[in-house]
Amino acid sequence: MRNTRRTTFRSAAVVAGAATLLALPVGSALAASPASPGAPGTAPSVRAYVTTVRLADGSLAKVYKAGAGRFEADVLAGSTRLDTLVSKGAAVAYGQSSGLHVVLRPDGTVTSWMEGAPKPAPKPDAAQQITRESSVRVTTPDGRIAKLVDGPKGKRVEVSTPYGHAVAAIDLERPSAYDDGWTYRLVQDGKRVKFVVIDGRSGGNSWVYDFDGRLIETYTVDTAKKGGPGLVVLRHHG
Repeated sequence: MRNTRRTTFRSAAVVAGAATLLALPVGSALAASPASPGAPGTAPSVRAYVTTVRLADGSLAKVYKAGAGRFEADVLAGSTRLDTLVSKGAAVAYGQSSGLHVVLRPDGTVTSWMEGAPKPAPKPDAAQQITRESSVRVTTPDGRIAKLVDGPKGKRVEVSTPYGHAVAAIDLERPSAYDDGWTYRLVQDGKRVKFVVIDGRSGGNSWVYDFDGRLIETYTVDTAKKGGPGLVVLRHHG
């Protein structure tokens, strides 16, 4: 069962003018949040800005990553912060006010809807996508380390020495790099993308990896016959 953190906003009249804005009830999440500026006895958390989402009533939610597994969303009406929703771990943060419902999920995505309207599916639009990347590291035949990354911007490979010095970076827009006799290449095979390492010094022996880091094919060039084109032997790996 997932945890849910709820915050309820209420309407309050602005003393200095005729406008009406959403204000926090006493003891609300904002007053208790370590991220609230000026809260006594607490240090502000370090937050990295992620995205801004326009809510169903026209107000905004600014989303921040505030540590491992923690996202915060400042709900704003103009320059006034109405509340800060906090999602930590598997917790879902939920707020509502004057018919507006706001949900901050554990992956940092925000959805909102007005009372009486259909509740939207938790699918962020392109402007609201949070960076989600998976990666795997493999040791290539030349002794280097290849980091195979799959993320919202597509697949890429970062090649470095075992000591962390960058050698090459390739993606589908710049699919090939060469260094010290070795070629690193991304190949589009239908919907599948493969990472190929080619040893130019051996005549073209090649190793092919999928983005799970598995060695799926090897190509061995037989150069014993001098002057000939060489025989390429393909081996598939399970």
